[in-house]
Amino acid sequence: MAYDEELAERIRGVLRGRAGVEERKMFGGLAFLLGGRMFCGIVKSDLMVRVGPERHEEALKLPHVRPMDFTGRPSRGMVFVAPAALRSEALRRWVERGVEGLREPRAPRTKARAQGVRRKARVAR
Repeated sequence: MAYDEELAERIRGVLRGRAGVEERKMFGGLAFLLGGRMFCGIVKSDLMVRVGPERHEEALKLPHVRPMDFTGRPSRGMVFVAPAALRSEALRRWVERGVEGLREPRAPRTKARAQGVRRKARVAR
């Protein structure tokens, strides 16, 4: 199992009745999108939430929250929330934070990334 299916069902319950929500398998897990943009997802047993760059530091101060570092580099505006923080109504609040995070301005892009330039991985010799 690549992601927690029970958590996925709970998220579906929270989102029931909300128009325009899509599910897509991504990152070896499951992502929930609105308007084509991901607002939350599941990787293993953790909830991944878009909090937006403005609320990133605030979210990191909450218990059981850590930076989303899926690629080994933290992604500003995204956090992982551990299962211990997702009991009862807390899950609903985190999902709503994700939807609200879509309204936040995006994190600034670096000049190279904006121009589509990718750094090549260095090969150790």
